[in-house]
Amino acid sequence: MSTFKAPKGTYDLIPPDSATFLAVREAISAPLKRAGYGYVETPGFESVELFARGVGESTDIVTKEMYTLTTKGGDELALRPEGTASVLRAALEANLHKAGNLPVKLWYSGSYYRYERPQKGRYRHFSQVGAEAIGAEDPALDAELIILAVDAYRALGLKNFRLLLNSLGDQECRPVYRAALQDFLRGLDLDDDTRRRVDINPLRVLDDKREAVQRQLAGAPMMRDHLCEGCKAYHEQVRELLTAAGVAFEDDPKLVRGLDYYTRTTFEFVHDGLGSQSAVGGGGRYDGLSEMIGGPALPSVGWALGVDRTVLALRAEGLELELPAPTQVFAVPLGEEARRTLFGLVTELRRAGVATDFAYGGKGLKNAMKSANRSGARYAVVAGERDLAEDVVQLKDLESGEQVPVALDAVVAELRGRLA
Repeated sequence: MSTFKAPKGTYDLIPPDSATFLAVREAISAPLKRAGYGYVETPGFESVELFARGVGESTDIVTKEMYTLTTKGGDELALRPEGTASVLRAALEANLHKAGNLPVKLWYSGSYYRYERPQKGRYRHFSQVGAEAIGAEDPALDAELIILAVDAYRALGLKNFRLLLNSLGDQECRPVYRAALQDFLRGLDLDDDTRRRVDINPLRVLDDKREAVQRQLAGAPMMRDHLCEGCKAYHEQVRELLTAAGVAFEDDPKLVRGLDYYTRTTFEFVHDGLGSQSAVGGGGRYDGLSEMIGGPALPSVGWALGVDRTVLALRAEGLELELPAPTQVFAVPLGEEARRTLFGLVTELRRAGVATDFAYGGKGLKNAMKSANRSGARYAVVAGERDLAEDVVQLKDLESGEQVPVALDAVVAELRGRLA
């Protein structure tokens, strides 16, 4: 046993489970690539101030969950708790918005960190795939991103997910709603922390999951009743575009998400098989975030989908992804000359696109064939001195047990043909 273990609230991703996680990441990113989104990768840590300004000082993420550190030079840094602020910062720093082709479409995949009470589906280190469309205000863009997420889930075979949809208004109508909501909330029996939140960002109180708070929110004013005409029309266009694309959704007037930067469209994907941690992804429009972090006005929209949560959703539905075999061919040399010859053949097969492994460590035939079976390979290539004297190898089908000699210079073509 090792002296060390993974930190509390984290886990190691190892084979064979890691293959499923990689397949989920690929399935989520594939629709984005087809829609013109380019890959971006940002540092694992950023200035604390980036998240305080962007995510919001009243959010649990900033007040309770960030991993922060002070460098030797005195800089205050935080492990990134979410991706949008970092990606927007990178786009602004690189002046992507000045290239003349808006929106700037970016997708990303990476690890994120939040100090939370560990439980199933909620970890202190987690993985997401995200997408951001920066610099355009268009309901078609909001709908596009939602449709791409739905298509990713469908490609994985998921069926029991639901899309929750809401509008949070804009700078014209939200202040009126904010004042009405504050008046309502100040009449409730709330703890001191929640009362402070009422003053800073009252919409966050709607997102409080505690039953004692939710009971008191019955009859609270809803944003949908305070939307200006522009926001109503915008939201209706998003709804119409989703409906036309065959995307079902549920209107959720209390949906605010856990971040302060959202405006207008906000949405969340939930899966009914995951219990209390039912959210598998979500996002929305954040038209004012660029100005919050020192950039120009760049209306934008995006989402992040949890890889960990998506894998749990697949398991909840009993779905197993069809994954390519990690090993298709396993080479078994008998003797030193065969070892050199088959090692060269293994390299040739790999270069020809065939997933191939080798019996390392000088194993005897019996143990080497056990390794071949454990690898999941379909075929074994076996050769000894007598075979090499005749310029052949023995090709064994590990499913049927059939074994045939194949000319050494024809092995690659033969295997490619059989595996096609």
